Amino acid sequence: MAVTITLEGAKRTEFGKGVARRLRVAKLIPATIYAGGADPEFIQLPMKETTLALRHNNALFTLNFDGETKMAVVKDVQRNPVKRIVEHVDFYEVKAGDKIDVEVPVFAEGEPKGAAVAFVDMQELKVRADVANLPEKIVVNVDGLTDGAKVLLKDVVLPEGVELDMTDLEEPVVSVTVPEDASAEAEPEAPAAE
Repeated sequence: MAVTITLEGAKRTEFGKGVARRLRVAKLIPATIYAGGADPEFIQLPMKETTLALRHNNALFTLNFDGETKMAVVKDVQRNPVKRIVEHVDFYEVKAGDKIDVEVPVFAEGEPKGAAVAFVDMQELKVRADVANLPEKIVVNVDGLTDGAKVLLKDVVLPEGVELDMTDLEEPVVSVTVPEDASAEAEPEAPAAE
């Protein structure tokens, strides 16, 4: 389930583009922690550790800074469009026992029968889960399914404690089909004219 990652940081009191640029040169990332209705906390985090941690979907973060500890999930990540480095992270503070809505990537697993191939029609599912139980991914098993089979939203097996937060349960999540080039037999080539 949810990966818990601890990051050590420090509060920041200076703001602006110049300050953010200096932080990134010093291998630090500016970040903001939002808490429902309260004033946001402004912190700086180590660039390498934070960038590696952001590879995990729906991770639960423990942020330690200046004697304070906050549990949070990632709300938004701003990346440089050219260099692809993380420029800023927005976190949303959570408490143990909170349920939140997250989007979880879908993966197909297994081998359909014959020449059939599984196609993921819905890349992400919106789910509601406890912050300590956030899924990183949802796996749909297609083992043994035949051409034309569909796994609908209502048929997806969710991890324990995770609820679907979508309305049209008849929508296909994964479709199994035989690609056209595999289903058509190779036609014999016409003899060359002499």
